[in-house]
Amino acid sequence: MRHPVQSQSATSDERMRPIVELIATALEHRRFHASATAVLTEFATRFGCGSASLGFLRGRHTRVRAVSHSASFEEKMNMAHAVGAAMDEALDQDASVVYPAKPDHAIQALRAHTELARRSKAGSICTLPINHDGRLVGAITLEHPIVDVFDADTIALCESIAALVGPILDTKYQDERSLLIRCWQRCRQSLEGLFGPEHVALKLVGVLALAATVVLTFATGDYRVTSAATLEGTVQRVVIAPIDGFIMDARYRAGDVVEQGDLLCLLDDKDLKLERTRWFSEKQQLQKEYRGALGLHERTQVTILKAKLDQATAKLALSEENLARSRILAPLGGVIVAGDLSQSLGAPVERGDVLFEIAPLDSYRVMLRVDEREIGQIVEQQRGMLALAGFPNERFPFVVSRITPVSTAAEGSNFFIVEAELEETPKLLRPGMQGVGKIEIGERRLGWILTHELSDWVRLWLWT
Repeated sequence: MRHPVQSQSATSDERMRPIVELIATALEHRRFHASATAVLTEFATRFGCGSASLGFLRGRHTRVRAVSHSASFEEKMNMAHAVGAAMDEALDQDASVVYPAKPDHAIQALRAHTELARRSKAGSICTLPINHDGRLVGAITLEHPIVDVFDADTIALCESIAALVGPILDTKYQDERSLLIRCWQRCRQSLEGLFGPEHVALKLVGVLALAATVVLTFATGDYRVTSAATLEGTVQRVVIAPIDGFIMDARYRAGDVVEQGDLLCLLDDKDLKLERTRWFSEKQQLQKEYRGALGLHERTQVTILKAKLDQATAKLALSEENLARSRILAPLGGVIVAGDLSQSLGAPVERGDVLFEIAPLDSYRVMLRVDEREIGQIVEQQRGMLALAGFPNERFPFVVSRITPVSTAAEGSNFFIVEAELEETPKLLRPGMQGVGKIEIGERRLGWILTHELSDWVRLWLWT
């Protein structure tokens, strides 16, 4: 006596055998038509069917793509329309459809199946939908000459075969289609999902994308060119060392505000005072000698002494001038933007060395570094706004006054220096402040504002 478990296992093996064999048949052939014909022929032979047909959706209707027993394929072509209609009927109901109807089965539409049975003289018809990746892609229709041959077990086995073999045949079919047709099918599926009754999230995304496209295409906004900005004095005076000497005292440094005539620093004047004393004494001595020679009427000596006296007078005047120059004064009122001698007391300086740079507090210019990709948008007299890092909540209006024709390379990019004048000069500003300047270009479409840099880059790349 056979054990129940062994009997159940044997039954399961018998059910799996045709499924495995049909899967092997589908994978044996590389081309779709050969694989589909072999599978359908074996399908029909195993269940004693007179014909087995395979169809795939194309648009809203199913078209027959393969029929069992390829030798009789041409004869079946006349029945293709009726078979396709039966497949459509099963796909519309998303269920296997059996003709004639079973008393214990749910009520199904059988109009197309009835017509197919009338035309093909089939006693029983079973149509099995094929589901691939969660969507219906086609169906398999079996035609049997005997009436009411498809029982519940046979239908379940056929459904299992269609569920496993169908996706394999669909993949082969899709792979043999041209790239253009596959792209069109993908687009159509996406559109069907967008406008169909399902995929609410996809519809919402589509509506938002459409609304964004309309806004970007027709809406306009103010376009501004943004650039780094530095505040500088309109006039910037350099204070240099008038003579050679040593730093004795430094009373101001960078950042200090000075008035015109303030003593900025003092050079060591010991040597200058000694030189002035020497030439003063020399002049007194020559004056005595000159008066003595003049009283003795010595013309030659008078002429020589006169020349020496003039030389001593000039040397004395020069030493006094150099002594006055040792006191370095501010040439104008403003703020010292460069120069700190407080850490260089006693250090030597030579004539012409830069000691300080002074900028006035009542006149500024804005130096904007505009990227070369945006320089074509800039013209003189354009207006803009300046925001400084020290005063991020304040905005200072300016007007473009000059565009330099020479570019400057920095940080891997090329920049053009654009000069602008502030319309107002608040007392809180200082030279050297940095921030961001925005130059108003005018109204542009939002789509252009967001994409013009990328489109310009693409055009340049395509041209090169």
